[in-house]
Amino acid sequence: MTQPPVPDDRHAAANAVLGTTGVSRTRVGSADSERASRAWWDADADDYHRTHGDFLGVESAGGEFVWCPEGLHEGDVHLLGDVAGKDVLEIGCGSAPCARWLAGQGARAVGLDLSKGMLARGLDAMAAGGPRVPLVQAGAESLPFADASFDIACSAFGGVPFVADSALVMREVARVLRPGGLWVFSVNHPMRWIFPDDPGPKGLTATIPYFDRTPYVEVDDDGVPTYVEHHRTIGDRVREIVAAGLEVRDIVEPDWPEWLDREWGQWSPLRGQLFPGTAIFVCRKPDRPAAA
Repeated sequence: MTQPPVPDDRHAAANAVLGTTGVSRTRVGSADSERASRAWWDADADDYHRTHGDFLGVESAGGEFVWCPEGLHEGDVHLLGDVAGKDVLEIGCGSAPCARWLAGQGARAVGLDLSKGMLARGLDAMAAGGPRVPLVQAGAESLPFADASFDIACSAFGGVPFVADSALVMREVARVLRPGGLWVFSVNHPMRWIFPDDPGPKGLTATIPYFDRTPYVEVDDDGVPTYVEHHRTIGDRVREIVAAGLEVRDIVEPDWPEWLDREWGQWSPLRGQLFPGTAIFVCRKPDRPAAA
């Protein structure tokens, strides 16, 4: 059943370009999800950076590595450990402020993203100075790299929430990691799924079943998806990670910091005081395969 979406001026340009007219809850496969995400992030790149670019450090000469809307910075939490001299892949890098920041810490970083529009913003930032990193246009479900190419893989809200087959992403990451390698990724905290996408009081009432994995889909007049976001429970995420042969070392649920008074979509100080908005999964590829 399709119904009109709540008007959202933050994404007016993308909605106009793509002809978004409604919201649907329906199954969407990998090809349609990838097609929608590529078109969406190309169309929304300017508005996204206008809204969030300063917070993410996109225009900073050295980039910044912000894990989530709660403002958690890799320079403070060191979830990736010492990256100097390491081969690091950022999946869903957008305009690559994280990959550029990693390069500034001595990493051999590579940024990968589905959207040409987002990557173009990264090229513009690098042209202005600071560390330069290779950028690759590709999807997270099929990483265009050889086995055991990287020491670390990371993703800050990139790729994982927008793919239909996130279990495949975990297997692909496990494939390109070297033994002992780290895989750290942040996503919307799964419990956010049960609340309306509203940073105010209306967003404090649970309305959607936590166990309903049906994606959130925005569509045009013909029902073609223009934006897709997929839901997995905490248990789903853990099972996908373990099935890929990886170990879960930690699940970080950042507190809302007292100093932060900005809203980011559904994230807000009001909601952040009551429940987590982000989950960060810290994973490791074993040094050797598990015994049969």
